[in-house]
Amino acid sequence: MMGTMTEDAGTVPPWNAMTEEQTGRWTELLDGVAGLLPAGAACVRIDGAPHAAVVADRLADRLRSTGRRCTHLTGDVPAGRTARTVTLADGSGADRPPDGWDAVIRLRTERGGGHDAEHGADIVIDLHDPVWPVIRHVTRRLAGRSKWYIAESRAFFGPRAATWDTKFGDDMPAYAAAVAETATPAGATVVDVGCGTGRALPALRTAVGPAGHVIGVDITPQMLSVAADSGRARDVVLMLADARRLPFTDGAVDAVFAAGLVPHLPDPAAGLAGLARITRPGGRLALFHPTGRAALAARHNRVLAPDDPLAEARLGPLLAEAGWSLDGYDDAPHRFLALATRSRSA
Repeated sequence: MMGTMTEDAGTVPPWNAMTEEQTGRWTELLDGVAGLLPAGAACVRIDGAPHAAVVADRLADRLRSTGRRCTHLTGDVPAGRTARTVTLADGSGADRPPDGWDAVIRLRTERGGGHDAEHGADIVIDLHDPVWPVIRHVTRRLAGRSKWYIAESRAFFGPRAATWDTKFGDDMPAYAAAVAETATPAGATVVDVGCGTGRALPALRTAVGPAGHVIGVDITPQMLSVAADSGRARDVVLMLADARRLPFTDGAVDAVFAAGLVPHLPDPAAGLAGLARITRPGGRLALFHPTGRAALAARHNRVLAPDDPLAEARLGPLLAEAGWSLDGYDDAPHRFLALATRSRSA
């Protein structure tokens, strides 16, 4: 798709130095960002050297092409609102408006200060590969303004699908151990939400036995293709679907397995409620990752955020509000596993 993945490959190349597919990715991303910005007059700051100025230029051009007024500030000038105009400031040059920024966009690069510099950002764009930008985070107050999530998830995971098992395939025993701990009964119907390349599918298939049913759901076609080609999806139904809008009737499944899903959801509370909707009362939920939260944060050179939805103090209330009861929590260095039961009173 995008060629070789690179890490902080330098400056963003001009339009005429990119392939048609790469320019299409940039256009799709800019349209996604434009759709997330507040309507009417807005002051927006874009942070993240060395790319902030070129991203601001491209966003300004895209906004104007859709008929929206836009001003790009450069240098030490005050930022203020103009009627029906988006005012863009790159970096820290422009003074903060008296009543604050309407949106702060942070560009994630290897030299951009790491994930901890993103606190307070409303939109985070991954620019490790400057020819293939991807929106990686949108604050909740903006997240409902457009359908950015599907396109950006596929843009991130699609190019990585072919090599995903090369990087992470050795953790299948950890998946099997987690499935065993969920105690999914024989004959059950279980759905693996965000199944990726299918690393949990063989263990789930074994757990439910010949009378049971396993369904693997993912939003990225390339991930499902790898799952099918790997042979791990034998006697499993694979389904292309959005985890936030699962195409199952209420109470249709006995158990849900979700590995690495919750941190990728734009609204974890709504996502957990959606998983509860499709699960029968008394059914089980397993939230898993083959690396513990602290070890995973250290791998990415960041500290754990206090509002992390998988922190025990936050996850318990989130699950309870969604119709689950948290009855098992293990955040060891080698894995994360939280187990919950669907409330019978829901």
